[in-house]
Amino acid sequence: MDTAVLAQMELFSGLDQEEIGRVLACLNAHTRSYQRGEVICPMGQPTDYIGLVLKGTILVEYQDAWGKRSLLTPVGTGKTFSEVFAFIPDESLPVSVVAASNCRVLRMQAGKLTQVCRQACTCHNQLISNLLRIMSQRSIDLMRRVFHTSHRTIRARLMSYLSLEAIKAGSRTFTIPYNRQQLADYLGVDRSALSNELGKMRREGLLETTKNQFKLSENVEVPDE
Repeated sequence: MDTAVLAQMELFSGLDQEEIGRVLACLNAHTRSYQRGEVICPMGQPTDYIGLVLKGTILVEYQDAWGKRSLLTPVGTGKTFSEVFAFIPDESLPVSVVAASNCRVLRMQAGKLTQVCRQACTCHNQLISNLLRIMSQRSIDLMRRVFHTSHRTIRARLMSYLSLEAIKAGSRTFTIPYNRQQLADYLGVDRSALSNELGKMRREGLLETTKNQFKLSENVEVPDE
């Protein structure tokens, strides 16, 4: 396992390569590869490990009893997943984690992180601090999504999301991490309806878009609901 690469990732921030190697041994860490479309964590089953994407991209998604799928978030290289559920191993996952591309994942036992190992690794505290920061950011991201989807119309949801992305980028020209289907899933709307609305907004001069790059017009009136 390349600890030099891991040292560049948020989860291991503040740890040197020797400390990373030591903590990985404490957490019974191991890697596993998945093919595109393969289920990494099935919905309805518990998990006791924290996942870290070493290569590729995975999707966290929800599927209801009628088979309708909703994308919660894509997770790319260097990002963690399942950490929220790993510390409650008796709790079944309300979502599934699926490989969006061929990927490689590092799996670490969550229970080991909160136990003092024989070596009494001080790097555990740093890793816990990093993980808490990551989980806090995930909570903020979830709050943002709830805010976007609280709007009733597709246009209002789009404007809410695109406005925040422009603010985060510090520019009215920015790139989002979703393709059209993923954006529709994220906003909880039908893809065709989303595409139609984007077409109307382009014709009205509200924005320009090429694939996942957007440019918002300077003067845009936020729609009433």
